[in-house]
Amino acid sequence: MVKSTQKHIAVIGGGWAGFAAAAQLTQFGHQVSVFEAGRTLGGRARRVSLQGVNVDNGQHILLGAYRQSLQLMRAVGMDIDDAFLRLPLQMIYPPAEDGMQFSAPHSKLVPAPLHLVLALLKAQGLSGADKLSLARFSSTARWMGWKLYEDCSVSELLQRFDQTARLCKLMWNPLCVAALNTPPERASAQVFLNVLRDSLGASRAASDMLIPKHDLSALFPEQAASFIRTKGGSIVVGNAVTGLSKDPQQSGKWRLTLTNETALTAQSIPYDGIVIATNSSNAKRLLKSAQSDTVIPAFEFEAITTCYLQYPASVRLSRPMFALLDDPSQNKWAQYVFDRGHLHSEQAGLLAAVISAPQESGDLDHAALAQAIADQLAQSLQLPALNQPVWHQIITEKRATFSCTPGLQRPQNATIDTNLVLAGDYTAGDYPATIEGAVRSGMAAADLLR
Repeated sequence: MVKSTQKHIAVIGGGWAGFAAAAQLTQFGHQVSVFEAGRTLGGRARRVSLQGVNVDNGQHILLGAYRQSLQLMRAVGMDIDDAFLRLPLQMIYPPAEDGMQFSAPHSKLVPAPLHLVLALLKAQGLSGADKLSLARFSSTARWMGWKLYEDCSVSELLQRFDQTARLCKLMWNPLCVAALNTPPERASAQVFLNVLRDSLGASRAASDMLIPKHDLSALFPEQAASFIRTKGGSIVVGNAVTGLSKDPQQSGKWRLTLTNETALTAQSIPYDGIVIATNSSNAKRLLKSAQSDTVIPAFEFEAITTCYLQYPASVRLSRPMFALLDDPSQNKWAQYVFDRGHLHSEQAGLLAAVISAPQESGDLDHAALAQAIADQLAQSLQLPALNQPVWHQIITEKRATFSCTPGLQRPQNATIDTNLVLAGDYTAGDYPATIEGAVRSGMAAADLLR
């Protein structure tokens, strides 16, 4: 829907939240200028090049429940069917591990929640008590409307719901760490329930797992940038916004200060609105420069480590992904492994092992950690050749997500200043620090300026 009065709005930050806001504002008919300090679009979910291969700064997986992300991707011209490998909900460990095999049926003819009932009945590696425990959790959570009277940790929630130790070890704890990137003993049970509500508790397609075939920059931010340019907007990269100030002559309008002082045009423009779509630390800095009294609380952060291991092109796992039993006491760190050869023929033999919320592993140097993960994969997958990768690369995003703890107070999108809003996965919302959380925040920020 095009607005009758076009505004010129600056979006500071070229990550997923920033481009969600920018694409939405462009759809509203406004002129948008996006400013990104880095050279690569995507923020904390972006492309990197390793040994001439384009991968991501961390292996990601999306859910069919990420409806606003998928909606915006379609709106800017992305072919969703081409962009993802879509898998039914699953938690499958290698046969050699003492794990489980839980997988929803492939058929689209099986509706929710019957697809989960069938998956539970056919699940291997779970006892009758484990299956009853899972069924009880699901039915009770539905009856409660996926709401808690008072937030608590995921570990406390699982204990209240009498979940078996094996089910916690093989399913709930890995899902919690993957979704919230926070250990279950410190993770918010309410946010965890929100994610389960929109995936396990919704339609069959909502529980599907979507593994990106394109790198994360190409998946949305770059596509959105092209869309914005075709509508008269602009994208400025490699030029950080260092300050904001209220226009002294026009009430409600804003001016920017940039590191590149040659960009005089951008600095001299009075903007009708500003979206601060940076991380929380930079948002605080920009608010201070604007002499704003808006408060962003202090956050604690969690890291995510991805270990890329290249093997000969003939190496191929039987599935695109496996869950893994991590055990730091046995030098086993990885929780999931992805075979990127299932996504790209040119990436045959490239595996991505993920450690969410890594803790003790941070004490190892990269070479030692990579070898430990290679040894873990060789043992778990019963493929001795995995002991010796051709090359490896460890990528750790030290502040990948905020710690999603019980009762965490997150700021609203609106600030106390006119036409100045926040966007980012750390703002108030149902979701943890995920791509969908960032996109929802960006769209909410755009609605405030429409």
